[in-house]
Amino acid sequence: MRQIVLDTETTGLDPKQGHRIIEIGCVEIENRRLTGRNFHCYLNPERDIDEAAIEVHGLTRQFLSDKPYFAQIEGEFLEFIERSELIIHNAPFDIGFLNNELALSSSGTQSIGNVCSVLDTLTLAKEKHPGQRNNLDALCKRYGVDNTQRDLHGALLDAEILADVYLVMTSGQSSLSLREDPIKAAVNLSKSRELDPARIPSRVIRASAAELREHEARLDEIDTKCDERSLWRRVENLQN
Repeated sequence: MRQIVLDTETTGLDPKQGHRIIEIGCVEIENRRLTGRNFHCYLNPERDIDEAAIEVHGLTRQFLSDKPYFAQIEGEFLEFIERSELIIHNAPFDIGFLNNELALSSSGTQSIGNVCSVLDTLTLAKEKHPGQRNNLDALCKRYGVDNTQRDLHGALLDAEILADVYLVMTSGQSSLSLREDPIKAAVNLSKSRELDPARIPSRVIRASAAELREHEARLDEIDTKCDERSLWRRVENLQN
């Protein structure tokens, strides 16, 4: 079975208000294995981007000014996803925007539903974890999926993370490290994903000297109250 994990970034929240897609990221899964085949593009929305949206994904109109229009990549995109099952977190949002882009183009494709089926992982997560937070960050924490590079949202990065979450969530495991020693698992999961080098750099806020001292004092307190040292220091020792 061929599945495509998809995410988008947009200029705002509602296509009915003229908002557009500015980034598409897709990751291919076949028979529950990542194939390494991806589809990724930035798009020129031909309009301004809401400030609140820029705070989420960091993409500006200036950065997107030389990028292709949706109509220019539509054929390649539809070919990549056709006859697959799309896996999307909060699918109505992304499908609404994709169908709007199709309506604005002249290709004749009226709906994503005419090309492939759709699975909403948010609905799936709510069924498995009722009454709990089920956004992507919460699911990463619940299932032990690394999202340490997710300072800003990015369509391809989020699709890669969602692919990991989906595979674990539907495998019956409680985390990626089910069969691993928890300390070794923490070290293995520390490998960071890399953002697209063309993306605007994220602002890094480093801990102050006072905050670092408070952190060490808290670890000292944990060490004195626990039979074993704090997990943080045990992982640090393995990494060093």
